[in-house]
This record gives sequence, C-alpha cells and structure tokens, in this order.
Amino acid sequence: MKKPSSKIREEIARLQDQLRAAETREAERIGRIALKAGIGEIEIEEAELQAAFEGIAGRFRGGREAATGRKNASGGRIGSEATSTLTSGANAGGAGEA
Repeated sequence: MKKPSSKIREEIARLQDQLRAAETREAERIGRIALKAGIGEIEIEEAELQAAFEGIAGRFRGGREAATGRKNASGGRIGSEATSTLTSGANAGGAGEA
C-alpha cells in the first residue's frame, strides 16, 4: 500500500531532525578535540582550516579523497601541504583578535 504524502512529509521531517541531532553530536565531538589540541587559539582563515581538516580526513580514510560534494574543495592542498598551511597560519599573527 502506498503512503499518503502527509505521512512521507512527516517521515522526512523526523529524519531531518535525526540528521541535525547527529551532525550536532559530531560537531561537538570534533570541536572538543580541536579545542584540546589548541586549534581555537590559532589565527587561521576558515578555508585554510577546512583544507587542513580535509587533509587529515583523507589520511585516516587511507588516502582516498574526501567526499565533500564539491570539486577540489581543498584548493588542491593535501597531506603535508595542509599541515604547512596550518603551521604558517599559526605563525602569521599580526594585528588580529586579542
């Protein structure tokens, strides 16, 4: 028997809530780990930090490219290049947040 569209909409809404909750749990976990590692104190642009995280993710996936849904989302940086970006971003302070 086919489900009425209202039931399908309810199921979609329930699944979206579950997805939001799962993403929140994952973000909180990664955030706690990043803060413990001192990432919160580093002055770095979000795009550079994302590229570094994508490099880390690729390393733990066995070298496979991160599936982000975007072409060349890391700006072509992988592996040690992302690490050096993170290091240079940490040293590039200047007049920033205090």
